[in-house]
Amino acid sequence: MSDRPPIVVQDLTMAYGSRVIQQGLNFQIQRGEIFVIMGGSGCGKSTLLRHLIGLQTPARGQVLIQGQDFWAAEEASRRLLQRQFGVLFQSGALWSSMTLNENVGLIIEQHCPELSPAEIAELAAFKLALVGLRGFDDYYPSEISGGMKKRAGLARALAMDPQILFIDEPSAGLDPISSKNLDDLILALRDSLGATVVMVTHELPSIFGIADRAVFLDAKTKTQLALGSPQDLLAHGQPQLREFLTRGQTEMEQQA
Repeated sequence: MSDRPPIVVQDLTMAYGSRVIQQGLNFQIQRGEIFVIMGGSGCGKSTLLRHLIGLQTPARGQVLIQGQDFWAAEEASRRLLQRQFGVLFQSGALWSSMTLNENVGLIIEQHCPELSPAEIAELAAFKLALVGLRGFDDYYPSEISGGMKKRAGLARALAMDPQILFIDEPSAGLDPISSKNLDDLILALRDSLGATVVMVTHELPSIFGIADRAVFLDAKTKTQLALGSPQDLLAHGQPQLREFLTRGQTEMEQQA
């Protein structure tokens, strides 16, 4: 396996028309790490995620996936690169009219049409078991809790054994215990599957609990303010960054 970083962002500017969201972003995401995109509301965290997974074109700069310039590549090459991705959207994005097994199986069927329905169902059941949902194959999204929906969405994101797993606000709408359990699951999956995890969150318990490194996006300056481990950023970051991280520590103390 190549030692090159699976994701490299170079001089990236993100904008909606003439409105710049972030500019001059430069960072690398190393293979096998849990990398967090963090910052306050409106700083462009989810917008950056959309750029990384190929849903939004940069105003300027490059996103390199496995050494290839994603946006300079032909459409067929971009599709091949995206097959290495698994994405868990904030809402979970499950089809309400499908069972959990059918939700996961739909992705497998799209990419592996040569498999029989029984083979697809078996693989989907394995993915659900992988995230702790063994026995819930025939349940519908309306019949399970919010935390279980996130796990089901994670199972679907893992359907094609992705090399890079993108997760948008996994703790949104969850209580602290469910959030901690989901963090533990993400960490365990990274360790067992060897996938690179890119996670958007503003939740400090998650950032300090599982992130190897994080990038902090500042809404006021529209720039990347800092990059490093959460512990180093807390110790040596600029005042606004330390204020952001201290807020999280205060919340953790209140939850303890």
